[in-house]
This record gives sequence, structure tokens and C-alpha cells, in this order.
Amino acid sequence: TSLAWLRGILQGKIGHGLDTRVLQGLRVIHAEKGFMRFDFVVPKSVSDIDGNWNVGALASLVDLLGGVTIFSFANRVVTSVDFSVSYYSTAKIQEHVEIESKVSADKGNLIHVVVEVKRKGNGEVIAVGKLWMASNKLSVAQVSNL
Repeated sequence: TSLAWLRGILQGKIGHGLDTRVLQGLRVIHAEKGFMRFDFVVPKSVSDIDGNWNVGALASLVDLLGGVTIFSFANRVVTSVDFSVSYYSTAKIQEHVEIESKVSADKGNLIHVVVEVKRKGNGEVIAVGKLWMASNKLSVAQVSNL
């Protein structure tokens, strides 16, 4: 279900246009309950003035993938309640990166996920996002119509 939801975002059928733009070209490499790995080439549409991956677009990607990963774990819609991203280096447009997202704590209505973005090849860390998300009373269908 979480992969179908992600596919809907990628195709622009669910969510907002910004979500589709931020995730443009994302490929799922591995998916299991509470863990996902992605392959991504940073698209030009998310660049800053210097040709780097815009930090806001990167933060949006981290938030979206964290939510999808938690959905794969808990099978429920969640809302970010605490969100931080540490940026360690920049990534250029058309640079190849890999992303891992993993649920690290389950406290009932609160779930923690860590999203790590690394440079493909040498594994240099670009950013690490940490999110606490809370259960949301909305169904997937209701969220899809937002």
C-alpha cells in the first residue's frame, strides 16, 4: 500500500505538484516493513541559484519518504510533529544519490524514522533527517484527495 501511495505521488495523482517535483525520478530499490532504499538523480527542477540541490527540496523529500516508510511499518497515515535535517555537504544537479529510510522507534502513536542521503559511489553523507511522526485520523483515501 505504501508503494502504491508513493507511485501516486510520483505520477502526480496524489498530493501537490511540489511533491511530484521534489521526487521526480525517484526509484525504489528495496522496500520492506519499516525500511526502504531509493536511487535518485537530483533533477534540475530542484536546484538553487548555484546549481546545487535546494535544501528546502531536500527537506521535503526527507519528510515525504519518512512518511512513506512509516506507513509501510504501521499501515496508517502520519503527520510530522518533530523534524530536523542535518546537512553535511551539497549535491549538484544530476548527481546520483542513494537514500535509506528506516523506522528506528515505535512508541504507539509516535514513530521515529531516520532518512539518510548519501552520495552514490563513495557513500559520503549529504544529509540526515530525523522525524517523529504521530498517527493521523485521516484515511489514505482522504489524504489522497487533499
